[in-house]
Amino acid sequence: MAAKEDTPLMQQYNSIKAKYPEALLLFRVGDFYETFGQDAIKASRVLGIVLTKRSNGAAADMELAGFPHHSLDTYLPKLVRAGMRVAICDQLEDPKTTKKIVKRGVTEVITPGVTFSDKILDHKSNNFLAALYQREDRAGLALVDASTGEFLVAQGGKEYIDKLLQSFSPTEVLVSRQRLQNFEEQYGNKFYTYGLEDWVFQSLFARETLLKHFGTTSLKGFGVEEMSLGVVAAGAALHYLQQTQQQHLSHIHSLSRIEEDKFVSLDRFTIRNLELVSSPHEQARTLLDVMDFTVSPMGARLLKRWLLMPLKELHPVQDRLEMVDYFTRHQDWCDLLEKQLKLIGDLERITSRIAIRKLTPREAVQLRRALQAILPVKELCAETDNKSLQSTAEMINPCQTLLNNISEALMDEPPTLIAKGNTIRQGYNAELDELRSIAYEGKDYLLRIQREEIEKTGITSLKIAFNNVFGYYIEVTNSHKHKVPSDWIRKQTLANAERYITDELKQYEEKILGAEEKILAIEERLYSDLVIAMTEYIPALQHNAAQIARLDCLLSFSKAALKNNYVRPQLNDGYAINIKSGRHPVLEQQLPLGEAYIPNDVFLDTDQQQIIMITGPNMAGKSALLRQTALIVLLAQAGSFIPAAAAEIGMVDKIFTRVGASDNISQGESTFMVEMNETASILHNISPRSLLLLDEIGRGTSTYDGISIAWAIAEYLHEHPTARPKTLFATHYHELNEMSSRYHRIRNFNIAIKESGNQVLFLRKLVPGGSEHSFGIHVARMAGMPNQVIKKAQEMLETLENAHSDTGLSQAAAVHTKQKTDEFQLSFFQLDDPLLEQIRDEITNTDINTLTPVEALLKLNEIKKLISREKLKMNS
Repeated sequence: MAAKEDTPLMQQYNSIKAKYPEALLLFRVGDFYETFGQDAIKASRVLGIVLTKRSNGAAADMELAGFPHHSLDTYLPKLVRAGMRVAICDQLEDPKTTKKIVKRGVTEVITPGVTFSDKILDHKSNNFLAALYQREDRAGLALVDASTGEFLVAQGGKEYIDKLLQSFSPTEVLVSRQRLQNFEEQYGNKFYTYGLEDWVFQSLFARETLLKHFGTTSLKGFGVEEMSLGVVAAGAALHYLQQTQQQHLSHIHSLSRIEEDKFVSLDRFTIRNLELVSSPHEQARTLLDVMDFTVSPMGARLLKRWLLMPLKELHPVQDRLEMVDYFTRHQDWCDLLEKQLKLIGDLERITSRIAIRKLTPREAVQLRRALQAILPVKELCAETDNKSLQSTAEMINPCQTLLNNISEALMDEPPTLIAKGNTIRQGYNAELDELRSIAYEGKDYLLRIQREEIEKTGITSLKIAFNNVFGYYIEVTNSHKHKVPSDWIRKQTLANAERYITDELKQYEEKILGAEEKILAIEERLYSDLVIAMTEYIPALQHNAAQIARLDCLLSFSKAALKNNYVRPQLNDGYAINIKSGRHPVLEQQLPLGEAYIPNDVFLDTDQQQIIMITGPNMAGKSALLRQTALIVLLAQAGSFIPAAAAEIGMVDKIFTRVGASDNISQGESTFMVEMNETASILHNISPRSLLLLDEIGRGTSTYDGISIAWAIAEYLHEHPTARPKTLFATHYHELNEMSSRYHRIRNFNIAIKESGNQVLFLRKLVPGGSEHSFGIHVARMAGMPNQVIKKAQEMLETLENAHSDTGLSQAAAVHTKQKTDEFQLSFFQLDDPLLEQIRDEITNTDINTLTPVEALLKLNEIKKLISREKLKMNS
């Protein structure tokens, strides 16, 4: 018997699914989104929905799982967070208008890097899609956030690209299929990657894609014409967006280059070590946590970027500091500004939803509120005597016409979805008003007709009623039927009355029966026209959002300064860093109530004190001092006030840290190898304006090796022919203190402690001079190490200190081992015990060089039997 064919619905499904084999297809059937086959199995597992089966011609056992279409916003985020690509297949025509199978097609593909759903997006973070195009040792990187319209491009070496990936944290990275494995080898496997065909990364195709989208004849206006690798990456990213969205992308109307020479270079190790925006430790606070007082989503996103990309040009940093200084001195003014900023909401993402025609009525009303709040912001900035704020006021466009259009068209509190109706304001459209009057004021309308007809005819008992056979009709009793006008049409005769219809009643009936459907259609059309009209304001709205975000960030800096007692740093083009009473911005927030942070001075320059060699006990605060120095410089060049009493900072172009390390077991790298890789990267990239923070270099290997490596690195930094990077070098190797007598720009400092008997008090103060002890045993005692271990450690320390050298370490260990062995031998062999003598003789007379494993087991068994027999004698 021949197998049955698939049903028409499944034929349609299969043809669409074939175009999106890697995506989970949500297939709209009536009021439900259905999934079939393996998609249904995955969906039921992730969403916790019922998995059933349906009869489908040949595929009788086809799995099926679905959910109501209005629940899409509930279920879609769960699928995407589970790492799935989701293709949404909608009905492209009204089922009522066709007798054949409804036409369907994919309207959107949602991926981790391409989504507009508020349920998926984090309002404080960008959702970047990245595309990487690599050739030999250089690569182009494009970053696009479809939810905000930002489109960025960069080009550089592996380390620079690695740093950008770390900073921007894209949720999806596009790579050529053939280079997926190579990408993971170079940049790790923490990114969600998707492979594209090689032809997408062709230079000509990429350029044509960009030119067609932007409507230009060249890319010179964007400043990326010469970035050949970056242009290819940007073309691939835009092509992917066009394939997944299949809709309007007019909000992506510009392409900006990330200019490496404008921002302080922070490699990925430094970003990780300084814990700027994230931390590997649970519940740890980051610099972003301390500095974020923003009140708008745009400001929160921009602040994160400012901290990851400090400026290295003096003028724009001074401009930011000037505005922060103004804010700190005008608190009443700031309160008014903040009040307005809070009302604006996420203007960037609302604007993007205009572009893709997915703006909901409530989002449109939020846009109205935003525009209403932007005008006072413009006025507040204009009335100041600060030139930067005045310039900001000039750049803000209040979009008054758009505001008027929204206010005239929409209800004050419309529903979330246009399909729920009651969105368009009364008085906006005459036809809509009439239909609403008919639909919602039907009784009043009928009473009016009834009164009019009574007056015309004089029939006082005239009534208007409705039934399913005739619709609306006029009923007249027999006693008055002689008064009925000739143009009335008789429809039914009763025992004591006649029923008639009129042209006016018929017209009313036609209107009222289709009124609700027509009302919804008109509202949808008017709202669609309104959203389309909004699209011409997209560039102005995005520009406004950028100005609001900048104001919000600077306001956040001022609030942090006032709350945490920060001061304005003095920046210049010199090479010295002079920090007075500097503090760690994060650690000082975590101290117990009433405990003050111990501040420290740090001076570094390129002529007298280039390298500070810092020694001191464990837990004294060496690492904290290193980090706080970097964070103070970073905050200053981001445009913020700093946690210090005062500071003069010569502009830094690179900040490197080698603080802490862990094994990279997945790639076969030990702690020491990780440390050496990071240090090598630093030494290859230093410049005259670099700031280096090196903590415990060489500790992952033997003491001799560690001292030798640390010494060589410090010497390399001091003797470098073209760069004298300012360096803080924390170490446990007290031997390095000797370097200050040989190299005139190296100075010894230590973190002071106070000893009292067996107790150590950490003063956490940086003082001149080297330290000779690490006090590790004291730290072990504080950690609760057993007293037996502490006692033995002290004995070994005394032995080692008496040896006065690392040679003494092996000698002391050998002496210690020999003593313990001799003690054991004496206790075992000098006992006057015949059994022990017999066992000794058995072992002594055995030739282990010729002994086979089996013979060894037998010999061991004999000895065991001897001991067992001896035990039996003793017990008896």
